[in-house]
Amino acid sequence: MTSLNISLPESMRTYIDQQMALLGYSTASEYIRDLIRQEQKRQATQRLETLLLEGLESGKATDMTEQDWLDIRQAVAQKLANRQQNKK
Repeated sequence: MTSLNISLPESMRTYIDQQMALLGYSTASEYIRDLIRQEQKRQATQRLETLLLEGLESGKATDMTEQDWLDIRQAVAQKLANRQQNKK
């Protein structure tokens, strides 16, 4: 684990101390790490929602055929084979 030193105004440090006491964090680092994890999760959720909306707005849905599924499986198998070959 690496360290990161930051400078904060006293009011922010007081806020962090209050949140640690209120939420049961044992260190400021633990609290900050949790804030970062929450932000990462929020951004991932936002990205997923954006992709879902793009999909919904992309046009009328069509039924998948057996050939569509076969094509998808073949494309995935090819990508996996390429990855395995690149690892060698």
